[in-house]
Amino acid sequence: MNEEPVLDSDLPARSASAETPPTAALATVTSGARRVREKLGRVIVGQAEAIDLALVTLLAGGHGLIEGVPGVGKTLLAKALARAVGGEFQRIQFTPDLMPADITGTSVFDLKTQEFRLVRGPIFTNFLLGDEINRAPAKTQSALLEAMQERQVTIDRVTYALPPVFVVFATQNPIEHQGTYPLPEAQKDRFLVKIRMGYPAVEDENELARLVAAGEAPERRLTEELRAPVLQPGELDQLRAATARVRVSEGVSNYIVSLVRQIRQHAAVWVGAGPRATLALLSASRALAALEERDFVLPEDVKSLAAPVLEHRMLLRPEFEMEGVERREVINAVLEAVAVPR
Repeated sequence: MNEEPVLDSDLPARSASAETPPTAALATVTSGARRVREKLGRVIVGQAEAIDLALVTLLAGGHGLIEGVPGVGKTLLAKALARAVGGEFQRIQFTPDLMPADITGTSVFDLKTQEFRLVRGPIFTNFLLGDEINRAPAKTQSALLEAMQERQVTIDRVTYALPPVFVVFATQNPIEHQGTYPLPEAQKDRFLVKIRMGYPAVEDENELARLVAAGEAPERRLTEELRAPVLQPGELDQLRAATARVRVSEGVSNYIVSLVRQIRQHAAVWVGAGPRATLALLSASRALAALEERDFVLPEDVKSLAAPVLEHRMLLRPEFEMEGVERREVINAVLEAVAVPR
């Protein structure tokens, strides 16, 4: 990799964001972050919310589960983000016959040296795209568990460290179930956010059609707009360090805990999100505050990220699913019920 970079998004400013000026650390990197978002927006038309969540994922040091029907730009988003920050990118097409060693690598005997040597798998990278992750069985999916949580891989009882910047983006089609394997709860819990990519608005789809008609296909735009990384080496380290210093008041911290616990105890919820979800919501909220050039978290940050962070970590009771209740409805109901700190 060309070292580690940064990001920042042009999210709509909140009413309180101008009350406290950003710290010097945040101010020095926001310009580069804005450039990343602008470049991604030029490559991926009509997916502003997905771009924002991808930036939050990277800034918070997490992983993203991208869900959407074919053709909405899931793979393109991961590839463009890797190019923008100068990271090495590897893509794995998950299939039923894919084996764990195809992801992590394996030891082979070298006849010349009469020793075993490690042939590293595609997991030894900065940005790993697991395309259609639910097409491989749980045995293969489990090859990612250690890497996603501990940033290391164990092969033949030897542990190898992964790069400091290691991000997994996995894609899945929400409507296709034939020949797929549901993600285990332990796997889903390791994704910081679930990024939904829906159909673009009519004006965005018209713009996309116009660009392709003019010879500006998305893959060509990817090459042209991101010939070189947008960010300089070390910038991501700077912004991640600044993000870790974003203040979370006791009131906001208690608010996050209350939300997760109330959702866990909701009548429609069979299995609620665990403590890792609480920490994930806190980290993602810090990242969003940093992207908006604030050194403090607002309750609005928490509310806007509650569904992307918690939705994939909970299971509803069968009787409520049969009635058509959705997980986002439960989350929104709890958001309405829990008092917002002042």
